[in-house]
Order: sequence, then structure tokens, then C-alpha cells
Amino acid sequence: MSTVIAFDFGTSSIGAAIGQDITKTARPLCAFKARDGKPNWQEIEKVLREWEPDYLVVGLPLNMDGTEQELTQRARKFANRLHGRFGFQVQLQDERLSTVEAKSQLFANGGFRALKKSRVDASSAVIILESWFNNIVK
Repeated sequence: MSTVIAFDFGTSSIGAAIGQDITKTARPLCAFKARDGKPNWQEIEKVLREWEPDYLVVGLPLNMDGTEQELTQRARKFANRLHGRFGFQVQLQDERLSTVEAKSQLFANGGFRALKKSRVDASSAVIILESWFNNIVK
């Protein structure tokens, strides 16, 4: 069994989710505040030490036609920093429409009050991770 933490990168908030590859399911962990895409690395380190994941996944924001945007490069840089700082293997996963899907699910279960930014970001990370589980070949 492998434990995996996924991140939904954003410039002001970075959602996180945890899951495992046997059931290919994930659950929201938290959202880290960020300043211009830079998180408090000590908070991320604390979560990584607590959960000791086998892999990390970072959502890759692409345009609907699959082309890259400015945020795509920033997400890649975040993934590279995770690997460089903590030594984890980091995979990238297409995250197109993950935020839309997360908002839809949260709204269906709790209305507008459920649409807090931190909940949306962590739920987006769940969608990214479950999508990654469904796309990996083992």
C-alpha cells in the first residue's frame, strides 16, 4: 500500500489531500496559505512528517485546449521545490476542471456556506489525487 499526498497549487492557497492506492480514494487534509505561490514550507514539512507519504502529486493547471499558462510553470516550480526540499518523488497530474468539480460537489452537499476557499482547495486536491490514482498503471 502506498500513501500519497496531492497538492492543488495556487498563488494564495495550496490545497492538500491524502489517499492510498489500494482503494484509490482520497480525503481532504488542509489548505496552506501562500504568498504569491510561496507557502510556509515548515507547515508543509510538518504534514509530510506526520503522514510519511510514499509519493507526492501536484496538480498541473492547463488551459482547456491542453496548452500551458503562467500558473503551469509556477506549479512545476512548486513540484520541483517539494522534491528538492524533501526528497519525495513528485508526479504531475492534469487538474483541468478540478476546482469546478470540487465547488459543484461542495455546493451539492452544503450550499453556498460550504464553498470556503480552503475547503474548495482541499477538495480540488482530492479530485486531483483520485484522478491520478485512476490514471496510473501498476
